[in-house]
Amino acid sequence: MKSLTLKQKQFADEYIRTGNAYQSAINVGYSEKYAKARSHKMLENVGINQYIDDNLEIIQKESIAEADEIMRYLTRVLRAEEKEEILVYVGDGMQEIQTIQPSAKDRIKAAELLGKRYRMWTEKHEVEITTPIFIDDVPEED
Repeated sequence: MKSLTLKQKQFADEYIRTGNAYQSAINVGYSEKYAKARSHKMLENVGINQYIDDNLEIIQKESIAEADEIMRYLTRVLRAEEKEEILVYVGDGMQEIQTIQPSAKDRIKAAELLGKRYRMWTEKHEVEITTPIFIDDVPEED
């Protein structure tokens, strides 16, 4: 695969940002006529397409929470280490921000989710089944 030109990289970066091929082409300096006719064809370019896919993967890895991050957050909620800010009416139409700990309901839900993750409440039943064996040893009568 040959390397992309600076303008192609700029187009790909702009497309990642906007999701609009036509507008992205115009934003990086292509003429309206060229953008109208060729912007969608630029997305079919293997190099540009690969560049977009690679960068989207990097963005997703950075922006989407991983399992360990979620588990740490739930643990902080359970232990009341996470705080929440709420608006409280103080009179004369005024409000102030007050920091509170997670409610008991929120802490229970966090404990539930952590417990599910670690299969703490999965019931295991050991069942032993014996199947009867029929022996046909009755003599046949004539």
